[in-house]
Amino acid sequence: MMVLAQALPDIAPPVNYSLVPPWTIFVASLIVLTIIGLAIWYGRKFFRKQQLIPSPRERALTALSRIESEVEKIAPYQFSIRVTDILRRYVIEQFDLPMTRQTSVEFLNAIASAANFSDAEKTLLAAFLNRCDLIKFARYEATTADSRLLLDEARQFVKGGALVPA
Repeated sequence: MMVLAQALPDIAPPVNYSLVPPWTIFVASLIVLTIIGLAIWYGRKFFRKQQLIPSPRERALTALSRIESEVEKIAPYQFSIRVTDILRRYVIEQFDLPMTRQTSVEFLNAIASAANFSDAEKTLLAAFLNRCDLIKFARYEATTADSRLLLDEARQFVKGGALVPA
C-alpha cells in the first residue's frame, strides 16, 4: 500500500484563469457605482418639480388679499401699519429701495426723479403715504372706509396703475 501512495502525484494548487487582476475589478466597480450614484443624484435634481418662487408683486398681492378680510376686525391705526409694512416690503424687494430707513417725505423726494415709477404711481404712492402718516402720526380718526381706501391704493400701486375712482 505504501508503494501505491508513493506512485500517485501530489494534488496541484488551483489555477488562476482570470486574465484581469483583482485590483482592476475593484477600481472598475468603484467607478461604475460612482457613475450610477451621480446619475441618480442628477436625475432626482433634474426631474424634481421646480419650486416656483412667487415674485414680490405676487407675494404683496397675496398678503393684501389676506388682510382684506380683517378690515372690519382691526382698528384702522393697526390696519394702516400692516398695509404700510406690506407695501414697504414690496418696494424693497421689487425696486431695491431703502424704504424702511426713510421717512415718507424722504422716500417721496428720492423717487421724484426715479425712472422706476410712472407719474401715476408716484401720485398714488404719495397719497397712500400721506394718508398713512395722518392715521399713524396725526392720530386722524380713521374709519373702515379709510382702511379700505388704503388697501385699494396699496393694491393698485402693487398692480402698477392709477386708482380708478369708485
